Amino acid sequence: MTLEHEHDAKLWDLLISGDEKAYSDLFRKYYSPLITYGNSLTSHRILVADCVQEVFLDIWVYRRKLTRPASVKAYLLSGVRKRIARRLERERIFKHPQGLEEAELDHGLAFRLNFTVLDELILDEETRQQVGQINRLLNQLPERQKEALYLRYHQGLDIPQIAEMMGINPQSASNLLHRAIKFLRRSWVGDTALLLLFLNSI
Repeated sequence: MTLEHEHDAKLWDLLISGDEKAYSDLFRKYYSPLITYGNSLTSHRILVADCVQEVFLDIWVYRRKLTRPASVKAYLLSGVRKRIARRLERERIFKHPQGLEEAELDHGLAFRLNFTVLDELILDEETRQQVGQINRLLNQLPERQKEALYLRYHQGLDIPQIAEMMGINPQSASNLLHRAIKFLRRSWVGDTALLLLFLNSI
């Protein structure tokens, strides 16, 4: 267990015992990342904010019934994903778009985040060109592969956690990652070490 996981686990244990500060600490730590992830699944930002807040509200209301998850981060990301999916499905059934795009009502969740490698990695013009190349390649990936990469390399989830979040089995999650990385390595023109560095920064 990493230090981050240990810290999250301690906060979680305090939270379920009724510690408001621990609850606030988790909220402050994960609110922005959850909003970013939610916005990658739907363009309706108000819906995303509502879903994130509802996830945290449910955690507090039902805290006495909760057990410690293997990963607090994965638990929160999964909670937001499932809640957004349910809300989109409900809007589709009752035909109340409320600002949603037609495609969202027809197809539900679609990972739409555009990857952008961190600017601090750009040290010179050559590196800038390589950063531009990796961004273009990442954004050419199919949505499911992009989401799997995002969850693995940006959020640090393991394959079973990714599988659970995406509603697929671990082998399918592994296959998504394998195909994405295979495409990147096959298409990449440059130093492989830089590619790995970029992956770990997205």
